[in-house]
Amino acid sequence: MKRICALAAAHTWANFPGRDAMKRLCARAAARPRTNSRRRDVMKKIWVLAAAHTWTNIPGRDVMKRIWVLAVVVAGLLVGITSPANAENVLINAGFESGSPSGWSCSGGGSVVTSPVRTGSYALAGGVTAGDTGQCTQTVNVRPGTAYELSAWVRGSYVYLGVTGGTSTWTPSAPDFTELSVSFTTGADQTSAQIYLHGWYGTGTYYADDVVLDGPGGEPQPGVPGTPGTPKAGTVTDSSIALSWTPATGTVTGYRVYEGSAVRATVTGTSTTISNLAACSSHSYTVAAYNDVGESSKSEPVNTRTTGCTDTGLPKHALIGYLHASFANGSGYVRMADVPDAWDIIDLAFGEPTSPTSGDIRFNRCPVSECPNVESEAEFIAAIRAKQAQGKKVLISIGGANGQVQLTSTAARDAFVRSVSEIIDRYGLDGLDIDFEGHSLYLNAGDTDFRNPTTPVIVNLISALKTLKAAYGDDFVLTMAPETFFVQVGHQFYGGSSAGDNRTGAYLPVIHAMRDDLTVLHVQDYNSGPVMGLDGQYHTMGGADFHIAMTDMVKAGFPVANTGHTFPGLRPDQIGVGLPAAVSAGNGHTPPAQVHQALNCLVKGEGCGSYTLRGGTSPGLRGLMTWSINWDRYYGWEFMNSHEPFLNALH
Repeated sequence: MKRICALAAAHTWANFPGRDAMKRLCARAAARPRTNSRRRDVMKKIWVLAAAHTWTNIPGRDVMKRIWVLAVVVAGLLVGITSPANAENVLINAGFESGSPSGWSCSGGGSVVTSPVRTGSYALAGGVTAGDTGQCTQTVNVRPGTAYELSAWVRGSYVYLGVTGGTSTWTPSAPDFTELSVSFTTGADQTSAQIYLHGWYGTGTYYADDVVLDGPGGEPQPGVPGTPGTPKAGTVTDSSIALSWTPATGTVTGYRVYEGSAVRATVTGTSTTISNLAACSSHSYTVAAYNDVGESSKSEPVNTRTTGCTDTGLPKHALIGYLHASFANGSGYVRMADVPDAWDIIDLAFGEPTSPTSGDIRFNRCPVSECPNVESEAEFIAAIRAKQAQGKKVLISIGGANGQVQLTSTAARDAFVRSVSEIIDRYGLDGLDIDFEGHSLYLNAGDTDFRNPTTPVIVNLISALKTLKAAYGDDFVLTMAPETFFVQVGHQFYGGSSAGDNRTGAYLPVIHAMRDDLTVLHVQDYNSGPVMGLDGQYHTMGGADFHIAMTDMVKAGFPVANTGHTFPGLRPDQIGVGLPAAVSAGNGHTPPAQVHQALNCLVKGEGCGSYTLRGGTSPGLRGLMTWSINWDRYYGWEFMNSHEPFLNALH
C-alpha cells in the first residue's frame, strides 16, 4: 500500500482525475496502524478508484497497473478467514416467489402474501399470535471458518433477524420495508447454520422479503441428491421453452426449475416445458434436485429466449464503428458517403446534453472551422439514406467521454425522450446507442438489487428507453457501450452495496431491464484497469485473454458482488467486443492476431489457452465494435481490413 501511494504521489497527482479522493485514502492509510480488515477496506477503495479512471496521461501508469493487481490480490489475503466475495444467495425461496413458504419452517401459521411486498410478487407474512412469535427458519449448509452476511427487508413491529445460537438484530418499528443485516463467521467445524425471522408476542403480523445469506454454500448434507446437469433448451416457440437435463445422482424425489430465485416448475422427471412466456423474451433457468433430506445445489444456468423476434437485418457477425460526426478529434473528418461498406452499424458521435441534468440532447454536426471537408446537411442525410438502402444501420450515440447525462428527474427523462426523438426523426435514423460514461450513472446507497433499481438516474433512463422503443417499434435498434467498470467490475463491487465508488456495476440494472429490447451490448474492452473474471483471476487489457474473460462474463452471467443476486447472461447475438481501432484511439489496443484468437475461442472454443469458457461457445456472437471509424481511416483501415474478412469467414 505504501508503494501505491508513493507512486501516486510521485507521478499522478497532476493528471489523475481521482487525485483528491486518492490523497484522502492514502492519508487515511498512513494516519495510524490498521487492522487487517481495515487495511483491506482501504486497499479495495484505492483499487476501485484506480479502476474508475482511464490510464491516459498518467506517467506512472504501467508500473501502477502492475501494483494494482498485486494490491488487490494482497487485499484478499490480509484476513485469516474466507471472504464471501463472488458468492450468491445460498437460501432457498429467499424472495418467497414460489408463492408459498417452501424451504422455510414457520410456526403460528406463517404464509406468503401478495401485499405488501418489497420486490417481486410475494412476501412472507409471519403468523404472530398472543402465544407465538411467528418464527420462520431455514437451515443451510455452510463452510467452516467462513464469513457470511445475512440481510432481510422487514416491515412491522418488533421484527427480529438472526442466526440460531449466534448474532441477531431487530427493529422496534418499521412502517415500511427496512433492511436488517448482521455478519457472522462460522466455527472451525461448523457445517450448517439456521437462519430465523420472527416477530414478538401479540404485536401483529410482520412481513419479510428479499432475504439474503451472502457467502459460499457448504457441502450438501448426507442423503441430499447430487447436482443435476446443466439444462438444455429444446423446442422453443413464441410462448414456451422446453428444457431437459441429465439426472442427479442419489435418491431423487423431484426437480425444481428456477428462474432467479423463483420456482417456475416442479417435476418428477428430467424435462419440462415453461409456458405462458412473452414473445422474444430472454430467460435464464437453473435446476435443483430434492428429496426428503433437502435440495441439491443449483445447476449451471441455460440462457435462452422465445421466438417471435423481429429480424434486425444485421449480418450474423457485424462490424460496428463510431463516426466522429460532431468533431474531428485529431483523426480527421470522414464524410458519411466515404464510410466503407464494410461497416454494418454506424454510430454518430455524439449527441450531448445542454447541461448534465437537463436531459435535453443536442446533435451539432462538426463545424467547417474544425472539419473543412464537412458535407452539407442535405448531403449528410442523403448519404445516410444510401447506407440504409444497403442494409446498414445508422444510430445516434448519446454521451461519450465529455457528454455527462444524468436523468435525475422525470422532467429530464421527458426532455431526453423528446430531444432524442427529434434527432432520430430529423435524420431518419435507425435507433440509439447509449454511451454513458463518467458520472452519468451511479447507484444510491441501499440500491442493491439490479432487478429492481431505485436510483432516479437509473430508473428514469430505463423508462426513457422503454418509451423510445415503444414509440419506434420492433425495428428500433438499441445498442450500449459501457466501460468494464460499469459492468464486469460489478462482479466484485456493486455501487449501491459497497463503501467504494457508487458507479461500479451501474449499467447492470439498465442492461437487465432492456435485455429483451437490446440489439447489441459492446462493452469497451479498453481504457480499463485489471478486472477479475469468472476464473477468479485478474485480466489485463491488450491481449486475447482480456477479451475472452470479459466477453464470457457477459455471456455466462455472474454473481453481483455481495448482493445475493446473479446477473443473467445475454444471448450471443446481443454481444459484441469493443476495441480501439489503433494505438492512438485508446489504451488497450489489441493486435489483430490476438483479436482473432479471442474470436476463435469465444465462437468455436479454440485457442482459449488456460481459460475455460463458463458460458460455452457462442457461434452467434454478434461481432466487433471499434472506436472509431475515423481513427481506423487515419491508420490506413487496418482494423476494417483485418477483421471484416475474418468475421465473414467465422462459422
